[in-house]
Amino acid sequence: MTIRLPPRWLRRIVLWPLPVIVGILYVVTVPVWFLVATLLSYRLPGKLRLVRSLGLATVYLATEFFIIASAFGLWIASGFGWRIGTARFVTLHYGVLRIALAMLVGAGRRLFVLEIDAAGPPLPAANDGDGDGDGDGDGDGAPLIVMSRHAGPADSILLVHEVMNSYGRRPRIVLKDLLQLDPAFDILLNRLPNRFISTGPGGGNRAVAAIAELATGMTSADAFVIFPEGGNFSEGRRVSSIERLHAAGHRAAAERAEELRNVLPPRPAGVQAAFAASPDAHAVFVAHTGLDQIAGIRDLWTAIPDHKTLYVNWHVIRAHDVPEDPADLEELLLVAWEGIDRWISDRRGHDSQVNGDNGGQT
Repeated sequence: MTIRLPPRWLRRIVLWPLPVIVGILYVVTVPVWFLVATLLSYRLPGKLRLVRSLGLATVYLATEFFIIASAFGLWIASGFGWRIGTARFVTLHYGVLRIALAMLVGAGRRLFVLEIDAAGPPLPAANDGDGDGDGDGDGDGAPLIVMSRHAGPADSILLVHEVMNSYGRRPRIVLKDLLQLDPAFDILLNRLPNRFISTGPGGGNRAVAAIAELATGMTSADAFVIFPEGGNFSEGRRVSSIERLHAAGHRAAAERAEELRNVLPPRPAGVQAAFAASPDAHAVFVAHTGLDQIAGIRDLWTAIPDHKTLYVNWHVIRAHDVPEDPADLEELLLVAWEGIDRWISDRRGHDSQVNGDNGGQT
């Protein structure tokens, strides 16, 4: 069954006011919610799991309210939308996104007992030169194309947060259109250089066209974030991807994909479109593991409050070393993904050995 996105006018009437209404009701009843959650937590496994879950829901609702209220204020300040697309107001909207991500990630790290172990050479920082505060002035004048594996909703948030708050870049992303059912996504991200694409027949071609459009005209303040696998990893998707390569006659690629154990074979069309539109961009390949098992609400519930460590590793290839030929670029992408696959296996093997040596304790 395919879920169709309601038209914008209906979302504006029904969905956009929803977080405000729920927020008001929640504030009025929050003492009761926390009292009940505290009492029930003593009868549930985990250390105050229900209270922590309620805390996470509280931060999420507060973030939604902050985004909607800020976006409404900026709409008024822009002359009721007259100047909403100007550079100044785009920068202000990026500021709202930066604060919202910091709120979510900060709460997630505390409530999940989450640590982030990042490794890799320093990413080129932004050097926008326009005084808007997006960059720190020590970049080298090139945009970034950031290619990451996909393994759950949390990795997207954490990656964009890292790109924005650690390296001062302004992300551009292609997203699934159903994410617009969330009012904050719908309002804020549609005012920034992002694109929402519907799935179904022709979805791949629409995504490639949107990638080419978004990657055009990037500056050193920008970073295009792309997930070449096209979806979260699962064994079923891995097998389907290999079968698709065989069916298309790409025997060599299929045989190499069969050796991958932790990632899906990357789809090169979007990456090729991004570099064709922004040939002066540096390539950044991102590997990560640690939150792979959190794919939905049930997994999220089980993970609270167990200690988690997200391991991140990235590799930077400067623009002059990124091949222009599409076939060579495809080979570079596949080699990078094979490296990411090996890194994940090594990382998991190391963790298993450590946990075994500690009797299963971390």
